[in-house]
Amino acid sequence: MVATNFFSTKLVILVVILLALVWGISAYNRLIKLRQWVKEAWSQIDVQLIRRNDLIPNLVETVKGYTKHESETLEKVIAQRQQIQELRVGDADPSQIMAAANQLSSSLKSLFAVAESYPDLKANANYLRLQEELANTENKIAYSRQLYNSSVAEYNIKRETVPSNLIASLFNFKEEKQLEAQEAERQVPKVQF
Repeated sequence: MVATNFFSTKLVILVVILLALVWGISAYNRLIKLRQWVKEAWSQIDVQLIRRNDLIPNLVETVKGYTKHESETLEKVIAQRQQIQELRVGDADPSQIMAAANQLSSSLKSLFAVAESYPDLKANANYLRLQEELANTENKIAYSRQLYNSSVAEYNIKRETVPSNLIASLFNFKEEKQLEAQEAERQVPKVQF
């Protein structure tokens, strides 16, 4: 009888240890999976930023042919494009890259506004195609940002909630930062007639 109780107690302890081990491995693997989703979501943003950066020289050259005296706007767009490329190569923080990308988006809006003054340019098929490609790419960047932030939120929630936070702290899973809107993007535009 005593031997049976001793055996039962050992069996229960072994089962509890085994269940804890299985849970720990499962929680660890889930955190790894979520962290990889965050990286994949960032790579989608990166792909779209590269696509936009590749389209910009063609757009600038097209606009340059029509707008000889608008060099300041064109130079600003090219400088900001170069800044993004340097940040990407230097493995900068995603928030730094997105801040530079947001500045470039504003400059592109200025470039399109300049182009409005040139009817021949607005009618140029190459310009129209590039403008449409850039608009599509901007939409993809916005979607990719949403996907990235959703992935980061899911990862951070899993990392911070009990009991998976035990595994996260044990294996040093770091918090990921969401991409936030810049202060200039939050302000309501002023419209005057």
